[in-house]
Order: sequence, then structure tokens, then C-alpha cells
Amino acid sequence: MAKVVTLEELKKHTSKDSLYVLLHEKVYDVTKFIDEHPGGDEVILAEAGTDATEAFEDVGHSDEARALLPDMLIGTFDKSSGDIKMYKGLKQPAGTSTTVHAAVEQGSNMMYFAPLALLGAYFAWRYYSGSA
Repeated sequence: MAKVVTLEELKKHTSKDSLYVLLHEKVYDVTKFIDEHPGGDEVILAEAGTDATEAFEDVGHSDEARALLPDMLIGTFDKSSGDIKMYKGLKQPAGTSTTVHAAVEQGSNMMYFAPLALLGAYFAWRYYSGSA
């Protein structure tokens, strides 16, 4: 019989020594996997004790990664024990996934603007230096 994990129990397991994440309403103990995670331990620690479904799916994990999940399964999440989305919004300190996501998005915009600005400056220089 699968264990039923409450929000309170999920919140207790947020350290590198004991780390639970919630994926698709199932709770997984990823403590042993944290050092082997290809994205680094910070990625998993940012989602510790929360619903990591969106972050997990956004990355697009491979079939091999998904095959590891059954061995880490603890049980199902007790939705009546609390609102995990509300807790997740309150839990994240500055510098975690929301802040990182905003910084990456801003950096992505600069990735397009900087080369276009340089190209425009080059053509302006060519135009004005050639007609003088």
C-alpha cells in the first residue's frame, strides 16, 4: 500500500540530507539522486518540498530520467492537507527559480538586442563614413 504524504511532512524534507519533491501528485525521495543530477543540486533544492511538476516538465526530462522515478516513489500527496501552490509561493526566497527564470528571460532578450544593435551601428558607420 502506498503511503499518503501530507503537506506538513513534505515541508519537513527540504534539505540535502532529506529531500522530497512532488511530481504529478506523487511524492518522491530524491535525496540519493541529488549529487548525480545532471543539472546540479541547486535545481532540485529550489523545488524541495514543493510541487515541482511544472519545473520538471518545462525542462523536458528524458525517458531515462522518468524511468528512475518509480524507485524513488514514497507515496501520493494528500491534497486535503493543504494548498501546495500557496505554500510554494511563500516558500521561495529570493534567488530561487522564479528569480532565476526572470533573469534568464531578460538575458535571452539581450541575446537578440545586442547583435542587432551592433549590426545597426556597423551599417550606420559604413553609410556615414562612405558618403563623407
